[in-house]
Amino acid sequence: MSKLKIAIQKSGRLNQDSLKILKDCGISIDNGKDQLKAQASNFPLEVLYLRNGDIPQYLRDGVVDVAIIGENVLIEKGNDIRIAEKLGFSKCRVSIAVPKNEAYTSITDLNNTRIATSYPNTVQQYLKKFNVAADIHVINGSVEIAPNIGLANAICDIVSSGSTLFKNNLKEVEVLLTSEAVLAVSPQISKEKQQLLDKLQFRIQAVLKARKSKYILLNAPNSKINDIIKILPGMRSPTVLPLAEEGWSSIHTVIEKNSFWEVIDKLKAVGAEGLLVIPIEKMVL
Repeated sequence: MSKLKIAIQKSGRLNQDSLKILKDCGISIDNGKDQLKAQASNFPLEVLYLRNGDIPQYLRDGVVDVAIIGENVLIEKGNDIRIAEKLGFSKCRVSIAVPKNEAYTSITDLNNTRIATSYPNTVQQYLKKFNVAADIHVINGSVEIAPNIGLANAICDIVSSGSTLFKNNLKEVEVLLTSEAVLAVSPQISKEKQQLLDKLQFRIQAVLKARKSKYILLNAPNSKINDIIKILPGMRSPTVLPLAEEGWSSIHTVIEKNSFWEVIDKLKAVGAEGLLVIPIEKMVL
């Protein structure tokens, strides 16, 4: 049987988050220490552990069929590669930073400066939009130390919490793009492999939808049901079940995680009681 070959980062947080979403999709991977390749025991899937920066070329060449990779890497090295799904984890931004004690007013301050980065194409395209010319120094790893050792006036790198910039006395001044993990597809994927990808993507979508949602149960007097239903449209409509106590019902529905507390406040205001919140493992729509 043909197997879908998927590339993920060899190590780091993206590696862990990638393996977690595959696990949440019900896929068991036989991992061994320092393995470069692993098989799934219950899905036709083979995992290849690769350097993040090498993955776009592996996709382009058809060595792997799909990959979980940072969108920022695709923008830098593989903007010709199709994104099948945005995965919602490993979020970051690609930003320019300068020393804290340097005055900075606008992007034009970077004219005729030296910028150290692992993202030369991204930086050049951004500067070009503002007609800014700078000398780009390509560095792989430890970009943040470049201003401290006199190699560059500024840096451009990925930023998540900003703690690394803080430790190196740098301040973020320009956000070039925001990024998250994505499921990217080889332009050479076969029809047979695409069918396997469709099955995998169906599972991923069910997991992602569940991560964004909460299942809630509440009790309310029957006189308040219509008011509550206006607040809780649910997936199609809320489930309303009568309680043993006459004149009361239990209402079940799903709400989006991002609006959770706002919705809870509205429910309490119209008479909802005994609210229970339950995590959702999968949502198949």
